[in-house]
Amino acid sequence: MGSKTFKNLDEQIDILKDKGLIIDDIDYAKEILLRENYFFLSGYRHLFLRDDGSRKFKTGTNFREIYSMFAFDRQLRNILFKNILIVENNLKSILSYVMSKNHGFKEHNYLNADNFVKDYSKGRQINDLLRKMKRQISVNGKQHAATSHYINNYGYIPLWVVVKVLSFGIVGELYSVLQKEDQEEIANVYGISIRNMIDYLPILANYRNLCAHEDLCFNNRTHKKINRTKYHDLLDIPMDEEGNYIYGESDLFAIIIIMKELLKDEDFVLMMNEISYELDVLDGKIHTIEIDDVLDAMGFPVNYKEIVRMK
Repeated sequence: MGSKTFKNLDEQIDILKDKGLIIDDIDYAKEILLRENYFFLSGYRHLFLRDDGSRKFKTGTNFREIYSMFAFDRQLRNILFKNILIVENNLKSILSYVMSKNHGFKEHNYLNADNFVKDYSKGRQINDLLRKMKRQISVNGKQHAATSHYINNYGYIPLWVVVKVLSFGIVGELYSVLQKEDQEEIANVYGISIRNMIDYLPILANYRNLCAHEDLCFNNRTHKKINRTKYHDLLDIPMDEEGNYIYGESDLFAIIIIMKELLKDEDFVLMMNEISYELDVLDGKIHTIEIDDVLDAMGFPVNYKEIVRMK
């Protein structure tokens, strides 16, 4: 395979036109390519390609459609990101409350391996996690007003403050090694099982980072599948020949199901209204493909809106 070489804007335009893409405003297309990057923009071309393996665009595909998909995905990331931050903040608050109540709130409490699950096989993980926590506290502690206030005035940082400087990934891993009673108390706030909580948090942390770094989002697939939920059945999502749901296991709709279980009802409704609005906007800007093609790529069943009203 030959190496990739730099292509200037005119060359990038020529490549797209050679693939059958209609570009009715060259200057507009050049500005978009310059600002947004040809490589990242091309990540949205797949829905518009022919089915014959030619890597050519479907007849009539316009550059503006590709950019509309790009813009839609950006809005989608923004919606998901702000709501994942709500989940993150809620979890940090709940976890720090439960741990402080049950074990104490000073460093010698929450950095004490004895306050975590008594499982020999997890000993190394717990020690590695505590080292990561100490490192994040050391690096980030003095950069936040609240943490520096406690350090300077009290000589320690209580857990309900220190969680602000811990990454979502660290907090998710922390939950996975808590004592079962603590895990259950936290999971009960959300009305879900410990197993699902442990599965959901790293998936959300991954999406948080994906959204923060503007990676392709709408058709992303996770390595881990979520377990069957009542929403799969209530939405009557069909299964494939192997007994897997065709939507809602490792796709974006799986994230929607997770958010349904972890967000407050009013926050979830607002999130879904915003996503539905952006899909409606996109529907008005694409003509070569149908909005159902986009929904399918996202892993959204056509009746996805019904999840809002489900209990």
